[in-house]
Amino acid sequence: MLHFFDAIDWLELFALCFFLGSWFFYGIYSRQANHHENSLLALTNRYRLQWMRQMLTRENRMVDSTLLGNLMRSITFFASTTIFFLIGLMTMLGYHERAVDIVNAIPFAKQVSGLMWEVKVFLLTIIFIYAFFKFTWSLRQYNFACVFIASAPAFNQRIEEHEAIAERGAYLMENAAEYFNNGLRAYYFGLAALAWFIHPYLLIVATLWVIMVTYRREFRSRTLKKLQTL
Repeated sequence: MLHFFDAIDWLELFALCFFLGSWFFYGIYSRQANHHENSLLALTNRYRLQWMRQMLTRENRMVDSTLLGNLMRSITFFASTTIFFLIGLMTMLGYHERAVDIVNAIPFAKQVSGLMWEVKVFLLTIIFIYAFFKFTWSLRQYNFACVFIASAPAFNQRIEEHEAIAERGAYLMENAAEYFNNGLRAYYFGLAALAWFIHPYLLIVATLWVIMVTYRREFRSRTLKKLQTL
């Protein structure tokens, strides 16, 4: 047991726990804040509700189909790109000796063993698998939204139910947007995880930088302020 603890690189372990804990707790904070204060996601959710209200007043809903198609294309792009990332990461496992030599040649990089290299590659692999599941579930929900819009009553039918129908459609797209947002956040933290290949301290700095940038974009960006004035 003592030999096991002696073999642990505590700096590497601390950096990993800091990275995972920061991502986890920021996700909790973001989810709670989206319900209690103005954020980019909360604000656009109100626009989605207004979109569904407008959709129900239109006789021709081609514009709604086009908008959903544009949203789905961007998500499909990210989902497809994630597959290429995963293929690349699997390839890296086969060249770990060469890759370790390259990293160890960097003057300020922390020397790593082949096993530690594989752990870091597996971390990135898990991150992008997580992102892939988020993107594909978001894409499926937008597909369901297409079906929802196609099955919505005509502009002059069931008028008394239009508000309830609009709320259901908006809720469906809110979920899709939230999962897409989570997938993008996984990309941001995946980029931070790349710093771990060089040094654990650099992973900590990169994690803090990602949290700062993500927080500013979601809660303090100029885009958010402009949307609030519309």
